Amino acid sequence: MKTLDNINKLPDEDLVKAIVKTNNTLLFEILYDRYATLVYNKCFGFAKDADEAKDLTQDIFLKLFVKLASFKGKSKFSTWLYAFTYNHCVNYVTRNTAKKFEKQSVDYKDIENLSYNEEDDTSFLDMKVDKLKIALELISPEEKMILLLKYQDHLSIRDIESVLGIGESAVKMRIKRAKDKLKTVYTNNLK
Repeated sequence: MKTLDNINKLPDEDLVKAIVKTNNTLLFEILYDRYATLVYNKCFGFAKDADEAKDLTQDIFLKLFVKLASFKGKSKFSTWLYAFTYNHCVNYVTRNTAKKFEKQSVDYKDIENLSYNEEDDTSFLDMKVDKLKIALELISPEEKMILLLKYQDHLSIRDIESVLGIGESAVKMRIKRAKDKLKTVYTNNLK
């Protein structure tokens, strides 16, 4: 058996494989120690207070232990964990506010006319941080999630594709729509 020091140095993906293979809770604790603060900080962005964020963090790690085998290594573990965390938080917020968000169907004309470009990010990134935080609370959890994945966690379009299980054009379209919605909320409600 490997020494604890060697196990602590294992890359995330190898640690996950070992946990899935052995169901060893001590190995899972190592993974927990690596990511608990990061997950808590993500949860805090969706929660009303620190206690709720702690509860969400615990829920995520309990669910994670059961679902760890579903990690297939198509992306980095940390990327997959971001998505896992965001999805849990979005579901939590959506469930607790009893809001029903209609799934928007994709019109291929929208995709053809979509002009996603990085330069458009300039006006988006110039928003005042305090007002931006308020605006993020006024858009849907799904919109907030994709913007946080792109701009807070700095995931590439390809990583977001992998995380959400959708194509490149759908990712770009969702980012554009979420940015447009955020800009509208920001402009109309917070200037």
